[in-house]
Amino acid sequence: MKEKIVFTNGCFDILHRGHFELLKYSASLGRVVVGLNTDISVKLNKGIGRPVNIFDDRKFALESCKYVSEVIGFDEETPINLIVAIKPDFIVKGGDYLKDEVVGANLAEVKIFKLVAGKSTSLLLSKIKENDQL
Repeated sequence: MKEKIVFTNGCFDILHRGHFELLKYSASLGRVVVGLNTDISVKLNKGIGRPVNIFDDRKFALESCKYVSEVIGFDEETPINLIVAIKPDFIVKGGDYLKDEVVGANLAEVKIFKLVAGKSTSLLLSKIKENDQL
């Protein structure tokens, strides 16, 4: 029986528990392929000051995670070309998405993973900024 391919994507700029929980859940479904926004793509999506960590460091961190089988970078604003090439069985996204707004929802079964309360890169960056102002 062929192992299922699970695709998830994001910036994974500052890894936190929410990321690891999503990756762990993804791994419970099959072989995890992460589409990682390149630095150019992060800037397009997140704006000035992002990413905090460069692509090579973010990729290394994800490849070091036991739940991740492969990491593939993409420059575009969305990972649609990567999804078309990989042909995943599942696409996993965090709970801040609705199934019908997930890129590639017409190409694979979408699973929405409930966000881990109080865990986000934006929250971490806000705390860092707050501490800098003390």
